[in-house]
Amino acid sequence: MASQPRRRLRFSVAMSLDGFIAGPKGEYDWIIQDPTVDFNALFRQFDTVVMGRRTYDAMVAKSISPSVFGMRVFVVSTSLRAIQHPDVTILRFKVAEAIAELKEEEGKDIWLFGGGVLFRSLLDEGLVDTVELSVIPVLLGDGIRLLPKGRRWPLHYVESKALPSGILTISYETSKKS
Repeated sequence: MASQPRRRLRFSVAMSLDGFIAGPKGEYDWIIQDPTVDFNALFRQFDTVVMGRRTYDAMVAKSISPSVFGMRVFVVSTSLRAIQHPDVTILRFKVAEAIAELKEEEGKDIWLFGGGVLFRSLLDEGLVDTVELSVIPVLLGDGIRLLPKGRRWPLHYVESKALPSGILTISYETSKKS
């Protein structure tokens, strides 16, 4: 019997009520901040963050260094050159294998940060353990969907909480496909 991975890959993301994680041009200015959320406590749950190229590019465009997370940062990209981005580890090939290896290491959980396409690919590989949504009380009408088209995935409810700002946090565990 195979042992369970030591660490979980947790997709934690803000989403509009109509299912978008970014606006049509990748904008996220609609995400409200709730003063009751302790981001330092959230960040302490992770020691590794994995993101897609577009999420990374959005951070760089806003002059936000990935070091802001205080964690190891992995960016999935077939076009970024590692020598030009020394503060992150670029994952080009065998991404699922690399993530599976990260999950087997000792340490805290791994944060899958942004990126619906990356989320879909890792979900389809059976690597995502939890889906943690912060549903923002806004209707965008268009934008980047939480999840691109693909197969159905059952989820198991864990918990939810309503915040004073109107944000609803909802956590689910994924069902592992065989």
